[in-house]
Amino acid sequence: MATSSALPATSREWHLVARPNGWPVPSDFALRETPVAEPASGHILVRNLFMSVDPYMRGRMNDTKSYVPPFQLDQPMQGGAVGEVVASQDERFAVGDHVLHPLGWREYADVDAKHATKVDGELAPLSAYLGVLGMPGLTAYAGLLEVASFKEGDAVFVSGAAGAVGSQVGQIARLKGASRVIGSAGSDEKVKWLVEELGFDAAFNYKNGPVLEQLRAAAPDGIDVYFDNVGGEHLEAAISTLNVHGRATICGMIAAYNDTEPTPGPRNMAMIIGKRLQLKGVLVGDHYGMQQQFTGEVAGWLASGELKYNETVVEGIENGVDAFLGMLRGQNTGKMVVSLGK
Repeated sequence: MATSSALPATSREWHLVARPNGWPVPSDFALRETPVAEPASGHILVRNLFMSVDPYMRGRMNDTKSYVPPFQLDQPMQGGAVGEVVASQDERFAVGDHVLHPLGWREYADVDAKHATKVDGELAPLSAYLGVLGMPGLTAYAGLLEVASFKEGDAVFVSGAAGAVGSQVGQIARLKGASRVIGSAGSDEKVKWLVEELGFDAAFNYKNGPVLEQLRAAAPDGIDVYFDNVGGEHLEAAISTLNVHGRATICGMIAAYNDTEPTPGPRNMAMIIGKRLQLKGVLVGDHYGMQQQFTGEVAGWLASGELKYNETVVEGIENGVDAFLGMLRGQNTGKMVVSLGK
């Protein structure tokens, strides 16, 4: 056993106490105190410094079968977190190491060492391993380059382009030689950020008018790749605008996550036939084989300043649910993270 200092008696953690019906509300969650114990053999105890809130977590709040098990009621929720090892019963990890692991939503986490990965705070800020160098970043990288089979000269449209995944998709497309990069976002401020800071060729606020009209104006020659984070009206507009042999990566459909009734599908699905389109879903877990390539290339772009990222940081575990709800409403620019203290 290696321990840096006396452990606290308790740790605060967020539990799901009711399954949301439509939009989650604060009363669906409870912040509870639980005892902190020394880790068992093969485990490490981690003091979490940053935790992630992500759109996919909304789906885990429903009691439905999916690609990942639902959150259990009256149990701590889970999600990406980065923290400092404060006690170790595994020879691969020492007290003071910084690690990435899947047990967020709590101040202290007892982690099976098999599920922890060392991260280097010298290479990038620790919070970056939850975003630009983490799961959202790899989703963007693999979803564009592998799933959508992006090639130089493609015109690319990204919905939810100011989020953690979308903002990286657009920049990777630009760095890889896209002929045109277009994004949609939910505010004029985000649109300005996409064009002026991230180098998108065009962007529009989907709240300012029909998506199809704005997309056609931004992409007069059509698009070759669509990266979908939103679904709904955006997907229908993209199908209309995709060129022959266009490809779409379906990453998320946040527009429908809180609907209580089934969402109607695009009304123009017949176009998929004539245009010979490919629409393919992406799950990041299928692409961990690209991790080393992804980390190396993105770290290089970060070091050179060619790729930029933004974080919306909410302070304090007590504000974790507020951060999650704010992310669902689009209150973040870039990655939304919760800081749990230095």
